[in-house]
Amino acid sequence: MVLIAALALVQAVAPAPEGAADPMAALIAETAPAAAPINCAGTHRQGAMIVCRTRPGAEVTLGDITVEADDAGWVVLGHDRDAEAQTTLSVALPDGRYEETLSVQQREYDIQRIEGVPQEYVTPPEEVLERIRAEGRVKRNAYTSRWTGEGFASAFIMPVEGRLTGVYGSQRYYNGEPRRPHYGIDIAAPGGTPVIAPAAGVVTLADPDMYYEGGLIFIDHGQGLTSAFLHLGAVNVDVGQEVAQGEVIGEVGSGGRSTGAHLDWRIKWHNRYIDPAEALAVDPSGLR
Repeated sequence: MVLIAALALVQAVAPAPEGAADPMAALIAETAPAAAPINCAGTHRQGAMIVCRTRPGAEVTLGDITVEADDAGWVVLGHDRDAEAQTTLSVALPDGRYEETLSVQQREYDIQRIEGVPQEYVTPPEEVLERIRAEGRVKRNAYTSRWTGEGFASAFIMPVEGRLTGVYGSQRYYNGEPRRPHYGIDIAAPGGTPVIAPAAGVVTLADPDMYYEGGLIFIDHGQGLTSAFLHLGAVNVDVGQEVAQGEVIGEVGSGGRSTGAHLDWRIKWHNRYIDPAEALAVDPSGLR
């Protein structure tokens, strides 16, 4: 029986007569997976930023967020802090739709306890709640900016050199009271140390005195990707100003809810907070 099966197999895959169609080649062509119409730099893990190239104008969906590739085919994607272990990536093109299931690496986050914060910044008094709400509206509006430049397409650099004192994703307790996770990285440096733009972009918020953040700057890097710089001691840019990578935008300070001079750098992609350390690890140069 084994011999008969082997002969049948040989006959099934025997070369077709000269000039005739090769049925095996046709079968392979039919079953071979189509090449992905998108190439990306970055690792699919919680808090990660992903930079991709695809066809200009393609609609790319990651989970529940859909974005459109720009005229050069660039598109930015991101996973939030608590992204599930699996998600779907799809690319809609005029001639069809590509879709794949992605595995998202899961992370463990630290518990961070911060003592010595003035109590009015832990539980704000009634008289400042209207100010906090008004500032919240300003920040939400700034996050809606959609710059058409490509600051994201160059590898990010550190906005200031110093000691890392706080990491992305850690659950924070202020004076023993639990609060939202920390969505940035904290870099300790002497007050007055220059802060530079980690990537090119346009300034969408520049305020020297926000209640929680002290001096605060937002830079839109394009494709819905915005950096925020908190607790600044000086703000040296204006809303609407375009900045180059490495350009000085402000100085380290300790304003707002802070216990010492440092920079809190955060990145947001649409409604997802991205780990700046993950952004620093992405090199899109291979996509050019």
